[in-house]
Amino acid sequence: MTVIARKIAATPARLASETWKVIVDLLAPDEESASRGELLDIIGVASSLIADEAMESAPLVVYGAGPRVRVYCLYGEDAISGENSNEASLPVSPTQGDWKMSLPCPTEDLNWVQ
Repeated sequence: MTVIARKIAATPARLASETWKVIVDLLAPDEESASRGELLDIIGVASSLIADEAMESAPLVVYGAGPRVRVYCLYGEDAISGENSNEASLPVSPTQGDWKMSLPCPTEDLNWVQ
């Protein structure tokens, strides 16, 4: 299985909601796709998880027909400097066809996130 990883600069370089929009652009670049709409529908939950720094050590994972995609977020000085960020577009959209996504979530937030 092929795995592609990306590291997105989050807070304080960007607001959590702006970070989610960068991730949506990365995962579903086609503005007319249904998958893009699905991802935008969860902006509140995803932004909260980004703000809680849930994606610092545990990635968001998208898997389906193509390569598995892992998305981490950078925080603090790492986000500001951007030295370790990799926000390059993906060779193929991982949300085409049949796909699934998992979001990392702190245990104490699991009930309301579900």
